[in-house]
Order: sequence, then structure tokens, then C-alpha cells
Amino acid sequence: MLTKKEQTKLRMLDAASRSFRSHGFAGIGVDGIAKVAGVTSGAFYAHLGSKNKAFEAILIMGLDEVIESVPKFQHEFKTEWVQAFADYYLESPHIEDLECGCAMASLTSEVVRSDTKLQAIYEQKMSQITNLMIDGLADGDDAEKKARAWTLLSTLIGGLNIVRAIGDDAIAQNIATSIKSAVVKAAGKTR
Repeated sequence: MLTKKEQTKLRMLDAASRSFRSHGFAGIGVDGIAKVAGVTSGAFYAHLGSKNKAFEAILIMGLDEVIESVPKFQHEFKTEWVQAFADYYLESPHIEDLECGCAMASLTSEVVRSDTKLQAIYEQKMSQITNLMIDGLADGDDAEKKARAWTLLSTLIGGLNIVRAIGDDAIAQNIATSIKSAVVKAAGKTR
């Protein structure tokens, strides 16, 4: 069972995660995150240290969610895992809910504007995700599989952001369907 202090920290991390994903790093301050978490700004600093440290923590947590989910999709859906992953990634709830959407799509542009330390963490986590995807790809040498995995990830991340930015639901759905097809084609044969 978690202590009250641990529960408070988790509540603040959840508030920071939802806030950064929906408003961006510059779009929300410590006071705003603390208010969402139902704590004081002083409590935020006591538990998380700084806004930058909170962002680092939620980036790691968000990318770790993907690291945990890829093998689950591979195990559950076998050779159809890419299609299942793309369907999940581009389904309506995932598209519409910025607060709980994928960290890869919501936070990548924030990492671009961050320091080299955070970019190194991002690179390491994204490489780990890519390597997990490579494990689920068949045919081709390691370099070919790596290129296919990066194409798959890049298409999903960029595609989700484009779909989110389109106001017309019918157009957005057509784009999502096209992206799913492209991802499956780019992945090639899977295992």
C-alpha cells in the first residue's frame, strides 16, 4: 500500500502528465499543475523538484508505457500485431484525448525544444521502442528491420498529430485509414 506521500507524488505526476500532453511544456506552469493535482505549488516543488524534472519524469513514464505495450501487442496479436497496434494508436479515443494520449505524439515536439539531457533520454527510450518493434518484424537484415521500425513509428507519431489537427471528422478518418495501411505495408512481414 502506498503512503500518503507516495499517493500525493503520483497524483502530481498524473496532473503533470495530463497538463503537459494537453497544453505543452510552455502552456502550463507549476501553479497550474499544482492546482490540477489539488496541491500547493510548494508541495509540487517538494515532491518533484522543478517543472523540468516533472517533465522528465512524465516523459520517461509515457515512453515506458509504450515499451510495455509493444510486446503485449506482439504476444496477443502474433503476426497481426502491427495492424492491431495501428488500429489502437489511431482509434477515436486516442485521437481525441490529448491528456491521456500517447507520449510519443504529444511530447516529441516538446523534446525538440529541450536540453541535450532530455533529448538523450528520449533517444534511448525511442531506440528501445524501435528495438522491440524490430523483434516483431520478419525478413531482412537488421538494418532493413531498423529502417522499417523507424518508418512505422514515425508514420504513426506524425500521422496521429495530423489526424488530431484536422477539424473535419470524415477527412481525419480517411487519413487515419491511409496511415494504418501505410504502416502495415511499411512493416512488411511480421512474426
